[in-house]
Amino acid sequence: MLFASCDNPAHSLRTTHFIDFFYHIFFIRFTNNMEPKNQTDVSGFLLLRLTEDPELKIVYFRLFLSSTGTVLGNLLIVLAVLSDSHLHTPMYFFLSNLSFTDISLSTTLLPKILVNIQAQTQSITYTGCLTQICFVLTFVLWDNFLLLAMAYDRYVAICHPLRYTVIMKPRLCVLLVLLSMFISTADALLHSLMVLRLSFCEDLEIPLFFCEVVQVIKLACSDTLLNNILIYFAACVFGGVPLSGIIFSYIQIVSSILRMPSSVRRYKAFSTCGSHLSVVSLFYGTAFGVYISSAVTDSSRKTAVASLMYTVVTPMMNPFIYSLRNRDMKGALRRLIGRVSCFL
Repeated sequence: MLFASCDNPAHSLRTTHFIDFFYHIFFIRFTNNMEPKNQTDVSGFLLLRLTEDPELKIVYFRLFLSSTGTVLGNLLIVLAVLSDSHLHTPMYFFLSNLSFTDISLSTTLLPKILVNIQAQTQSITYTGCLTQICFVLTFVLWDNFLLLAMAYDRYVAICHPLRYTVIMKPRLCVLLVLLSMFISTADALLHSLMVLRLSFCEDLEIPLFFCEVVQVIKLACSDTLLNNILIYFAACVFGGVPLSGIIFSYIQIVSSILRMPSSVRRYKAFSTCGSHLSVVSLFYGTAFGVYISSAVTDSSRKTAVASLMYTVVTPMMNPFIYSLRNRDMKGALRRLIGRVSCFL
């Protein structure tokens, strides 16, 4: 009976129609979406113009040029940690890596911003835009994971002080940094490759001072469903999980500190978390401000200014926060500057 049913013309016709329907709906649509479209026609994008006023251009140029001090400040932190044996601890190891990512993020964004302020056109090439997307995502995500690692370090130091050296071994610290770097790079490459499959319309103006993956996807004419699903999934996992881990760590830290009998010990424990908590508040506060401002206001300029807060201002503030609030870091910086001045 089974073989007889296969010879039934009506059954064969229904099966053929079903296979054709499945083929056209799923296979052709998916392969068409994955084929690169109009990539050769896209020569570049236009970034947001700061101002047409020549005098204001000079002011903005000097303002952003002063932001390059971010590189020097973070570089001093990295050199201080490397040169001072007193700072060879997990907390300062994570801090030096955080400073390195801030240096990398600043050097990714600031040169192009400075060039575009002086240039007559605010263009960026297609390849340059994709490269900027990849690097910005990598270093922002890396910052995100490093802040989680630093929160875990503070949690172990305060809640399990007797087991601190046993838990926070150098091998674990290196593994956390390498894992953060691998996840960040893989996610950034995936987003960049997903942008390659898109075709773009004639309007190629990005309402920001740099290429940001969400804004670039909005310019696409092709189906962006897969891109948007990937972005929301990555935001929930790679943004929500570290933030939840940081919040959980500080709930445990505060609970442990409040149980301490000595007020001196409580103050000392809080002071060790002050710098990290300030950086976390600045990083996530400005990041959330970007998306809130983009949802509430239609002003592209306000959204662009908000986006600069967590990509430029936050890396610039980190060296000041850690150097001004940390006595060990201030001492290490003084010794480093003393060695450099003697050498010169």
